[in-house]
Amino acid sequence: MRILLTGAGGQVGHELAATLAPLGELQALGHAALDLANPDALVAACRAHRPGLIVNAAAYTAVDKAESEPGAAQDVNGRAPGILAGEAKRLGAVLVHYSTDYVFDGSKRTPYLEDDATGPLNAYGRSKLAGEQAIAASGCRHLVFRTSWVYGPRGRNFLATMLALAASRDELRIVDDQRGAPTTSLFLAQATARALAAIPRKGVDSGVYHLSAAGETTWAGFARAIFERAGARPGFRAPRVMPISSSEFPTPARRPRYSVLGTRKFARTFGFSPPSWEEQLDACFARMPAA
Repeated sequence: MRILLTGAGGQVGHELAATLAPLGELQALGHAALDLANPDALVAACRAHRPGLIVNAAAYTAVDKAESEPGAAQDVNGRAPGILAGEAKRLGAVLVHYSTDYVFDGSKRTPYLEDDATGPLNAYGRSKLAGEQAIAASGCRHLVFRTSWVYGPRGRNFLATMLALAASRDELRIVDDQRGAPTTSLFLAQATARALAAIPRKGVDSGVYHLSAAGETTWAGFARAIFERAGARPGFRAPRVMPISSSEFPTPARRPRYSVLGTRKFARTFGFSPPSWEEQLDACFARMPAA
């Protein structure tokens, strides 16, 4: 099987390049080789490589910046997935795409299910929802994996930010009234490959599947867990974590107060359940250099 991977230079795409390679003939393209904001380039790449599987790991992920440039977010997160879906339909290929917990408004207090009403609070969430809708409307075979609070051992993310700030701060004020499930790029890549390998056996239906870590925490709770694990490193000194409310840390983009995703549909369909966010954090630290 020929596989086309977009966003291969990103934190999820980098891990996918390793886990997808055993599944077929992989063409992994980063931003320099394929800009998702260029519709002609997307069509040309699909028609040149003629994949049987398209995995779209590219995205506009600057949540706050999207408030000032919603058009750019829509180009990459909303319009591009629809173009890829159209090409997948023409080729008879399967499209795998990643979406976000930020398609929800956070008004629930129990984990969101795939068929719960959406209501994004920010431009980023609206652009990701538009991408989901464009894929569904295309009629192609597809798997849309909604995930949450993504981080990993490489790239810019909350983990990297916390470790960098710890080097120069004695105290950090971290939001403690937003709840979600931190999910690693490592797990997403491994779970994607495992789910794809299950398709021939299980006859999986197209649609949206929630794929995030089990359990939940807040950003302050996540920060404490990071510092607890980093404390095993020689010379590391953990800063104090001071919990604050969202109103004390205003950002251009509103975030949902609760965006935990229920993953029972994924587990039932593919035959395995995501590990907890704590286990994923442990696995991430095991992949990182000691200092």
